[in-house]
Amino acid sequence: MLFSALTGGLECSAERIHISTPSTSMVLDGSKGSPLYIMYYGAALSDNEMNSFGDSGMWAQNAYPVYGLHPYNESALAMTHADGNMTLDMEVADIERTSTDGADITTVTLQDKVYPVTVKLNYKTYPGEDVIETWSEITNKEKGNVTLTQFASGHLPIRVGDVWLSSLYGSWGNEGRIETEPLTHGMKVIQNKDGVRNSHSAHSEVMISLDGKPQENTGRVIGAALAYSGNYKLRFDTNSGDHHLFFAGINEENSAYHLKKGETFTTPHLALTFSKEGLSGASRNFHKWGRNHMIAHGNTPRKVLLNSWEGVYFNINEAGMSQMMNDIASMGGELFVMDDGWFGDKYPRKGGDTALGDWIVDTEKLPHGIQGLIDTAEKNGIKFGIWIEPEMVNSKSRLYEKHPEYIIKAANREPVMGRGGTQMVLDLANPKVQDIVFEVVDTLLTNYPGLDYIKWDANAPVMNHGSQYQTSDNQSHLYIDYHKGLAKVLDRIRAKYPDITIQACGAGGGRANYGFLPWFDEFWTSDDTDALQRVYLQWGHSYFFPPLAMASHISASPNHQTRRSIPIKYRIDVAMSGRLGMEIQPKDMSEEDKDICRKAISEYKQIRPVVQFGDIYRLLSPYDGKGAASMMMVSPEKDEAVFYWWKTEAFVNQQLPKIRLAGLDPDKTYVVTELNRIDKSPMRCEGKEFTGRFLMDNGLEMPSSHDIDYHKRTEYASRVLHLKAK
Repeated sequence: MLFSALTGGLECSAERIHISTPSTSMVLDGSKGSPLYIMYYGAALSDNEMNSFGDSGMWAQNAYPVYGLHPYNESALAMTHADGNMTLDMEVADIERTSTDGADITTVTLQDKVYPVTVKLNYKTYPGEDVIETWSEITNKEKGNVTLTQFASGHLPIRVGDVWLSSLYGSWGNEGRIETEPLTHGMKVIQNKDGVRNSHSAHSEVMISLDGKPQENTGRVIGAALAYSGNYKLRFDTNSGDHHLFFAGINEENSAYHLKKGETFTTPHLALTFSKEGLSGASRNFHKWGRNHMIAHGNTPRKVLLNSWEGVYFNINEAGMSQMMNDIASMGGELFVMDDGWFGDKYPRKGGDTALGDWIVDTEKLPHGIQGLIDTAEKNGIKFGIWIEPEMVNSKSRLYEKHPEYIIKAANREPVMGRGGTQMVLDLANPKVQDIVFEVVDTLLTNYPGLDYIKWDANAPVMNHGSQYQTSDNQSHLYIDYHKGLAKVLDRIRAKYPDITIQACGAGGGRANYGFLPWFDEFWTSDDTDALQRVYLQWGHSYFFPPLAMASHISASPNHQTRRSIPIKYRIDVAMSGRLGMEIQPKDMSEEDKDICRKAISEYKQIRPVVQFGDIYRLLSPYDGKGAASMMMVSPEKDEAVFYWWKTEAFVNQQLPKIRLAGLDPDKTYVVTELNRIDKSPMRCEGKEFTGRFLMDNGLEMPSSHDIDYHKRTEYASRVLHLKAK
């Protein structure tokens, strides 16, 4: 079988399967009676190129290696059969193509030659998208249980050469840092074991640059993103062969899965993309695919909001909430979100150690309840949102006192406590717990239909391995079944409340993953709101996630996490590169800063379509140590763009690079306007006209300081330019 590179339709040919997108091709050898082989993944191949494909000398690799007959190699799948045999020997049994919900799915069924075990390898494409999703479905047809000990979503061999890997690492408050390194011999492993959140210390997304050290807008790049909300493992095995062998899937450690007769185990989707336009090209593919297919309401503009957390922390009260709503409304904001501290009756929520599980309004703090706040928001012409943490419970709560059996806890062990010395994780493998978590949201949205937004937090990992719900022989199912349970809850919520906006928060940036985003509209990028650190942090996240999914807030100075003092102009210019919001107590701001924010919010609304739905071009990385960082967003029609420039270091007589723009139409003429201007005199380019060709060939000079009163000058400088085609 051959899938046409041009139309994606079926054509008759030998055993080749051609899975195509507008700019990419994947070629498989699906000869029946043999293993499935992958022959090619890269730039799109024409029919003529397909005909001469076999003469190129390329070596096919097993598309889904299994364990047993060649146990010295890394495998995508391993299991123990009902009779104790630990080997697999898979061959192609069937190939089919289906279409569903506007997507094409190619399914290759593999059958073990002896045992009644099948694996369906799926490859999904969407019209107009340069992303291929792949996943496996493993079915046990044996008489007894089989035990899965390895279950990757996919495998991709990458030809050895000058290959570099870009990945994200970090920790709380320092998420999304970029690690760039050559792929060398041996094993490279990126993994998560948190159990609840999965993007603090590492990410399940990578970029693989095939032409040497990564470049932003040139060079061949393969991008991979495992869309999974739980523990994952990415492996790069480079042995004596000619390929780096890349595997991605659920982390199998302490998660052996017992598959009953007739049961199917479905792995999460692994998204692959290829670009000849560098890292930014791969990012553009992921962003478009993410907005169109993976992020809740991915094509709906995001509101400008104020969140109460850094403004008041747990000190919630009715007068304070009313004041903050009035302030954000006066600055042009569209939404106010009341964070932690609003609930608890027997155990009032005055800190992080009480009341999780008891989602009852604290009427001492809020005499008129949530409805009173919604009414106040409505009077101010804005929407109202609320914070919850429904997967967690405190030992000081009615819920825990009544149902201690609902928490994750090892048998014969005392519970391990987290935040505040009292926090624990509810066992979402338990259907009764799933009902409780659903009811938290259902009750709020039923009682208060005016709620517009939910901030859904998760401030603890799995702190001890044990399920009081699972049987003793299925304790290894804990990590996987937790996330199956979470998915069931979220499916119920979205089925009943499809329009509510929900943010994924995991003690900061712990839930930045496409495994969460089908149910969530955005993620809280980090608890660190320091603008300078956010340049680095948001840069890394932009590799895979579009700006509309990244909550980016203007916060106080000195910053609450780093204690760094940064001027309001710089804080705004950084926040405007994502989903703009505020994380501050407005009454503590000067009138001058409020006016600057009011103007910035107004200007952000003008450029919001470009920022949130445009194509990203990263121009100068802060990780290059050149003293500045720069990127831009360009509308799909190339008739409008937003250019960002941030100074990241300050030295006397420093020489900063001139930035050439990218992504513009060379034949269009653009008028340049600076946004958020604080200088006494405008930049030389202000209001001037330039062709796209000139801007991409020559760029614009960015002044390294601002022309403002001497006593207001700092080491920080930043610029946001709006380019509009005539």
